[in-house]
Amino acid sequence: MQLRIADTFTSSLAKLTNDEQKQVKITVFDLQSDPVSHGLQMHRVDRAKEKGFWSVRVSRDIRLIVHQIGSGGGASLLVCYVDHHDKAYAWAERRRLETHPKTGAAQLVELRETVREIEVPHYVTPPPGGGEAEPATKSVEPVKPALFADASDDELLGHGVPAEWLDAVRGVDEDGLLDVAEHLPAEAAEALVTLAAGGVPEPMVVAERADGEELDPFEHPDAKRRFRLVASSEELQRALDYPWDRWAVFLHPSQRAIVERRYNGPARVGGSAGTGKTVVALHRAVELALTYPDAKVLLTTFSIPLARMLRAKLGRLVDGDREVGDRISVRAIDEVGLESYEEVAGPARVATPGMVRQLVDRAMGEVEGHRFSASFVMEEWADVVDAWQVHTWEAYRDVPRLGRKTRVGEKQRALLWAMFEKVREGLAAGGLVTMPGVFAEAARAVSTGEVASATHAVVDEAQDVTVAQLRLLAALAGNRPDGLFFAGDLGQRIFQTPFSWKGLGIDVRGRSKTLKINYRTSHQIRRLADVLLAEESVDVDGVWDERKGTVSAFSGPEPVVAVVEDEDAEIEQVAAWLKERTADGVEPHEVGVFVRSDAEIGRAKRSARSAGLSLARLGPKAELPAGAVAIGTMHDAKGLEFRAVVVMACDEDVVPLAARVEALNDPADMEVVYETERHLLYVACTRARDHLLVTGVEPGSEFLFDFANTSLHGTGRCT
Repeated sequence: MQLRIADTFTSSLAKLTNDEQKQVKITVFDLQSDPVSHGLQMHRVDRAKEKGFWSVRVSRDIRLIVHQIGSGGGASLLVCYVDHHDKAYAWAERRRLETHPKTGAAQLVELRETVREIEVPHYVTPPPGGGEAEPATKSVEPVKPALFADASDDELLGHGVPAEWLDAVRGVDEDGLLDVAEHLPAEAAEALVTLAAGGVPEPMVVAERADGEELDPFEHPDAKRRFRLVASSEELQRALDYPWDRWAVFLHPSQRAIVERRYNGPARVGGSAGTGKTVVALHRAVELALTYPDAKVLLTTFSIPLARMLRAKLGRLVDGDREVGDRISVRAIDEVGLESYEEVAGPARVATPGMVRQLVDRAMGEVEGHRFSASFVMEEWADVVDAWQVHTWEAYRDVPRLGRKTRVGEKQRALLWAMFEKVREGLAAGGLVTMPGVFAEAARAVSTGEVASATHAVVDEAQDVTVAQLRLLAALAGNRPDGLFFAGDLGQRIFQTPFSWKGLGIDVRGRSKTLKINYRTSHQIRRLADVLLAEESVDVDGVWDERKGTVSAFSGPEPVVAVVEDEDAEIEQVAAWLKERTADGVEPHEVGVFVRSDAEIGRAKRSARSAGLSLARLGPKAELPAGAVAIGTMHDAKGLEFRAVVVMACDEDVVPLAARVEALNDPADMEVVYETERHLLYVACTRARDHLLVTGVEPGSEFLFDFANTSLHGTGRCT
C-alpha cells in the first residue's frame, strides 16, 4: 500500500506538543509498516461528506485523520491531519478529496458551510415632541464591488478554483479576498490574489498524457506541492522529523521548474524577501549532485551563521543519501577563499579594517595638497582600489568607479593614488593581505589548476557577493553549463555597492527568473515592508527585479508601528508586546529584536529583560539561540526568520544613521546612503512571519511616515 503525507498534516503536527508529536509519529510509522493491523484503532468518520476519511486513535484525545483510496494491492493511504478528538473530526467532516475538473490535480477541498442570512432589525427614532418616528440615520459605507463578478466558471476553474467555491469567489470584494483565499487550494488562492493585485498569474498546468491514458492526479505539479509519496521508512522519518519548512519539500511548480532546468551559462533567481529563494538554492544544489554523478557542488553564502543554517537544512533534504550529501560542500564564501589561498601561499595574515585605517591615516598625512576626508579615502580604497585589485596608476586612472557618486578628476586621482601606493607598501612591509587580495590569489590558483575546486557552485544571498568573491566563483565554474547558480534580491543589498557582473564574465541576462509567491511573510507585513522599496530595481548589467505582483500565501495580524515619547515608554511598549506574543504561544526562540547599530543594543536588551525573557546576542559567528530571544543589529538579521519580530529604536537620527549622512563629502552620495538604509529596515521587517512591531522615539525616523501612509487597517503611529 502506498503512503502519502499532506502538507495539512505537517502543519497540524507542528501545533501539537512535543510529547503528542512523538505519539503521532509512532502511529504513522505503524500505518506504513502494517496499515491493516488490528492494533490500529481505525474508525470511519461517519459524518464526513467524503466516505474515504478514517480516524486513527493516537492517544486518549489525539486523532489522526487519513484518507483511504482504493483497495487491495493498488490502495493508497493519505495522512491528512492530526488534532484533538473533536477538532480532528470536524476537520474531516468539512473536507473532500477530489480531482479538479479542469486541471486534473488532486485537491483537498474545504466544503462551504451554509450561512443563514439574518435580517438586521430596522430601528427608528421618535422625533422630539412625539409624532411619527423617522428612521435613524447613520453613515453607510459604500459597497465595494465584487472582484471577480464577471469571471466565468471556465476562467475560475482554469485558476484551480474548486467548483464548490465558484459562487463564493465571484461574490468576494477586496476586504473578504484573503479570508476566502485561506479556504482554497494554494494555486487558486495565489492566482486570485495575483489578479486582485493587478498581476498575471502563472499559467495553470493541465494534466494530460500523450497516450490518452488518465494521469494520476497526485502526479500533477500542483498536487506535488501538497502531497508527498513516502517510499520508505527512512523517507518517512525525514518527513516527520524535519517539518522545518513544508515548502522545502512541497515545491511550487514555478520553483521546481527553476530547480530542474538546464542552463548553458550562469543563472539567477530573484524575488523579494520570503519568496523561497533559499529553498530553491538548496534544491538546486541537490539537483546538480543528482544530475551530474561526478559533480562537486559548492553551496555558499556570505556569512558563517547562514552557511551553518544551510548545512543543517541541506542535511535534512539528503539525510539517508550519503553519496549525494558527501558531494555537496556548504561553506561561507570567505572560508572557501581562505582555504584556497592557504593551499598555495600558506596561512593568510589578513589585515583588519582597523589596520588598514591606520595605514590610510598615515598616508594621508604624508601626501600634501589634498582635502579628502578619511572616510572618503577608506571607501575609495575598499570599493575601488582593493575591491578590483588595482595595482598601477594607469589602471586606477581608467577604472570605472561604479557605485561611487562623487566625481574625481585626474589630478585628484593622482593624489589619491599616491596615498594608496603607501597603503600597499605598508601592507607588504607588515606581511599583511586584505580579503580581496586573498580572493585574487585564490582565483588565480583555481584557474591554473593549482587548487582542486568545486565543479558547480550555488550562491545564496548573492546580492551581497563582492567583486573579489565573484572573481573566485567565475574561476570555479563560470564557463561550465549549469556551473553557477545565484539566488538573491537587489532590494536586500546592504553590504555591497553595485558593480558589473558581466565585466567579470558572469552574464545572467536571459537566465534570470523572479519568484512572486511569498511563503514566509504574511500579506500584511509584506505590504507594509514593500513601501520602503521601489516596485522595480535594475542592476548595473540591466537585469531587473520586479517587486510588483508579489503576493503572500497567507494572511496574518496587522503590523504595529508606534512612535512614543521617550526610550522608557518604548521599552515598556516593546516588553508588553513581547509578553502578549509569548502568552499567545510564540516561543522565545521564535522572536527576534533588531536595532540599527550596536549603540542601540542596550534598548533591545532592556525590553527583553522587562518582559522576563532570556536573550542571546547575535553576531558574525554566533549560533542561533535556543530558548532565548535573539537580539542583534539589522545587519545580523540578514537571512534569518522568526514568527515575531520587533524593530526598535527607529529614531530620527538612527534610521538613517546620522553618522553616515554627516560623513558624506558630496550630496550625490546621499542617494546611496538612503537606499542602503531603506534596504536595512526592509530586511529587518521582513524577518517576521506572523507578527511585527516597529517602534521609535518621537519624532521618529522619516521612513516611518511611509508606513503611516500605507493606510493599513490597524496600523499607524502611536504617540
